[in-house]
Amino acid sequence: MDGSGAVLYCTIKRASHQQVPNATVSLLQRKPRAGSSREGERERESERERKAGGKTESREDMETWKWLMKVAGTSVILLLAVLKVGLTFWWRPRRIEEHFSKQGIRGPPYRFFIGNVKELVGMMMKASSQPMPDCSHNILPRVLSFYHHWKKIYGCTFLIWFGPTVRLAISDPDLIREILVSKSEFFEKNESHPLVKQLEGDGLLSLKGAKWAHHRRIISPTFHLENLKLMVPAVASSVANMVEKWESMSTSSGDVEVDVSEWFQDLTEDIITRTAFGISYEEGKAIFKLQAQQMVLAAEAFQKVFIPGYRFFPTRRNLYSWKLDRKIKKSLVGLIERRKSKAWEGAEEEVEGGPRDMLGLMIRASTQSSAGVSVNDIVEECKGFFFAGKHSTSNLMTWTAVLLAMHPRWQEAAREEVFRVCGARHPPSKDDVVKLKTLSMIVSEALRLYPPVIAMIRRATADAELGSYKIPRGTEILIPVLALHHDQSIWGNDANEFNPARFAEGLARASKHPFSLVPFGLGVRNCIGQNLAILQAKLALAIILRRFKFRLSPKYQHAPTVLMLLYPQHGAPIVFSRLVNQEAPHDQGSHYGCGSKMAAKV
Repeated sequence: MDGSGAVLYCTIKRASHQQVPNATVSLLQRKPRAGSSREGERERESERERKAGGKTESREDMETWKWLMKVAGTSVILLLAVLKVGLTFWWRPRRIEEHFSKQGIRGPPYRFFIGNVKELVGMMMKASSQPMPDCSHNILPRVLSFYHHWKKIYGCTFLIWFGPTVRLAISDPDLIREILVSKSEFFEKNESHPLVKQLEGDGLLSLKGAKWAHHRRIISPTFHLENLKLMVPAVASSVANMVEKWESMSTSSGDVEVDVSEWFQDLTEDIITRTAFGISYEEGKAIFKLQAQQMVLAAEAFQKVFIPGYRFFPTRRNLYSWKLDRKIKKSLVGLIERRKSKAWEGAEEEVEGGPRDMLGLMIRASTQSSAGVSVNDIVEECKGFFFAGKHSTSNLMTWTAVLLAMHPRWQEAAREEVFRVCGARHPPSKDDVVKLKTLSMIVSEALRLYPPVIAMIRRATADAELGSYKIPRGTEILIPVLALHHDQSIWGNDANEFNPARFAEGLARASKHPFSLVPFGLGVRNCIGQNLAILQAKLALAIILRRFKFRLSPKYQHAPTVLMLLYPQHGAPIVFSRLVNQEAPHDQGSHYGCGSKMAAKV
């Protein structure tokens, strides 16, 4: 082996001696690192599991917390609802009963949720199912049976519960005067049912506060007697047309039987059209025909009034009613705009210095007022005029005709007066109508016995004193007009008898209290059209009395009932007999009809 080989050998040998231990160390070191890696993985896996478990637990805790919050929230809502129900339907009624009981005012006990409605409806249904004597005017037990019954138990001032709503029934004329006159600012008109409000419009019938006062101030001149007299020819024309139809229907004996309740509704509809629209009669007739259809639909909807929200359902009837409402408003707006243009151009027809009709009078009044009223305001007033005027006036005519048919001596007295005052003038003039005193007495007695509105409701807007009573805010006041009109302590022992003679010296001396006759309300919110209704009734009856004598049909059933207003449930069939040569007949006594105990006073 040469030297280079020896060197190489030594180098390799040295390297081998040095590297083996290093490799061994490296291998020994590598083994523990592999074990640590597995343990680390396990630790990391455990850590991940712990973290995942923590997240799961956290998520479960969050869900549990949310659930508890929902339960707590629901519990709070349910608790509040229970408290609200308890407050409204139990605690508050008990407190009100206690409040009035301390003042000596009681009533039938409040029943949870329903109040006295069950007993009230039961009494009304029972009373309406029983027949009445044909000649009896004691209609309170039938028409307001609940009031008649409870008054005998609790007196003339007592509580009635319509569900949780309390109504304080009051028939004391002194208290009624306070409610309607001296303290009327504390007792506002109750809100009309939405179905009624759609018909009556957003005018004088439903407005309140400053806007109502503004409208009343502007429209009042329209209903002044001198302006109403201008409408006599239009009213007479409508009545004459009706009477001519009756004559054409009469038999060879000159008799004709008609249901005056239906005929008088058609008559007042025609009269309202003429007096409201006059020169725009045909357009007005078309508009009011639409409104008459709407009234029929509303009457049908009233039968479903206890179905919550029924008026909002898109039923066929409701859709048609909504369409009618839009069409009525559109037609009225167009008509009013055309009439206003004519008024500005000076082309509006007038008579004796004033417009010929109600619409013209309202347009003139609105233009002369500094603030004025909008076209929409006049639209709403026209709707209310038709709604209020049609049924109140037709009912007044119907009941007056029925009463005259029942009491022929008073019919003869009225006929004699018409011939004496009017003479040969046909129809009667506007001045003649005012002079018909006996007919005025008869109409007043008809309004007393059969008022169009049998009750009024007012609501206390603040805590108020009424006589010696303290009335809490929100209390509704029920004024039973019919009971007031039939009260023997006010009108005498003959309160339930037909006796127009009681009005011989005027309204003030007809009873023991000057505020005991309120067929059209009282005070600032009395019916603005009452003079027009009475004028129409007197003129129509005067024309009929000149042409016919009349008696009740054998088919007539005396059954006064209420559907918004007081009307004959089975109609009012009357037999009319033509007068020969339209001469005033002699007194025919009481050989037909009911006669009258007070006939001797005529």
